[in-house]
Amino acid sequence: MNLKSITLTLLAFLTLGTTKAQPFKESKEEKEKRMQWFQDAKLGIFIHWGIYSVRGVTESWSFYNNYLSYDEYMSQLDGFTAKSYNPAEWAKLIKESGAKYTVITSKHHDGVALWDTQASDLNTIKKTPASRDLLTPFTKAVRKEGLKLGIYYSLLDWSNTDYPYATRNSTRYQIKEDSARWQRFLDFDNRQLAELNKQFKPDLYWFDGDWDFSPETWKAKELSTMLRTFNPKVILNSRIQGYGDYATPEQGVPIRRPDSQWWELCMTMNDSWGYAPTDTNYKTANMLLRTFVDCISNGGNLLLDIGPKEDGTIPQEQVDILKEFGRWTKKHADAIYGTRAGIPEGHVMGYTTLNKNQDILYVFLPYKPNGPISVKGLKNKVNRAWVVGNGALLETKVVGKAYWSSVPGILYFDVPESVQDSQITVVALLLEGKIDLYREAGQVITSN
Repeated sequence: MNLKSITLTLLAFLTLGTTKAQPFKESKEEKEKRMQWFQDAKLGIFIHWGIYSVRGVTESWSFYNNYLSYDEYMSQLDGFTAKSYNPAEWAKLIKESGAKYTVITSKHHDGVALWDTQASDLNTIKKTPASRDLLTPFTKAVRKEGLKLGIYYSLLDWSNTDYPYATRNSTRYQIKEDSARWQRFLDFDNRQLAELNKQFKPDLYWFDGDWDFSPETWKAKELSTMLRTFNPKVILNSRIQGYGDYATPEQGVPIRRPDSQWWELCMTMNDSWGYAPTDTNYKTANMLLRTFVDCISNGGNLLLDIGPKEDGTIPQEQVDILKEFGRWTKKHADAIYGTRAGIPEGHVMGYTTLNKNQDILYVFLPYKPNGPISVKGLKNKVNRAWVVGNGALLETKVVGKAYWSSVPGILYFDVPESVQDSQITVVALLLEGKIDLYREAGQVITSN
């Protein structure tokens, strides 16, 4: 099917009434199979790259919030050179970090596209000194490295005059008063999505900017159906008004696991998504690794962001963090990839994951132990304990098990300093049988 056919079919989907659209259907088992690579991947790298990196201002929001004028913001087009852009090096660094997928901003809310879109002249080919399609070579490099490809796409576009809002306090029109104009905007969005579908066939779409309108107004049902019709295996994030596959909390680690079976935390390394030279408030590698294991212990992923400079180079602080992630994830791969959420809080002071068979419990220690580690409520016998990535065997012992009680004793093991990791030490406990936990209030002796 050529691009013209895809576009026409797509527009037909989006102009249908919601009652006429045929929803994408799959069984629970089929969805779990489709989502498996995402659930197993654990770590992804987010990339925010656009003209906002020229001056290091806040991406798109700078003009929307009236921090500077729209014309001043768009003048950055003239400084976006991508002269040192090396997509092959980007992809290799991402793979080295231990990430299994990556998500790149094809177009942020400012409307500047990184590929040769035919739906608009506002792209890096026609409007910047870069003068070329920047998305295509990156997608090829990602595929070459065996990574899954995610494409970020902003549903709203503050530069498009058919979008109702231009800035926080500037409205172009009301949809209920000019539905034809809104339909023109939806047609624009979907021409671009047709291009992305045809040219890149991404493994994942990371939508953003859906907050202004309802799913009916966005025709989200038709959009999701269309995307899955052309690519049945594609995964959609939650920011498509209830028609996505997984939840996307942002910046703060959830205290309670999201309700969705699949979820992903997106987080910056400092306080900015795009390159910001004045933002030196970088989190340490240890902080970010703790965040990572917090996510995977609750069955989620971490999408860690980088913001390249306008010339295409990645700041050294970000490179160093990715390389440290790579060292740590390579060493502890068994405890990360393909695992599932660990045991509930309260059983051990640390984070945990379980292998798919649920007979290996991985314990992550984000601190230097001051004495033996204790695991409470573990009914299983532990057949073996070892330090992941080191191989050192550890002795375990159970204390406090009363013969008359069903309450298990407390399992203890020591982790000598000589086998501890410089960031987070991981210990594996091979259990006899599938993990079985005691979750009751305890027992007391009763007299007869």
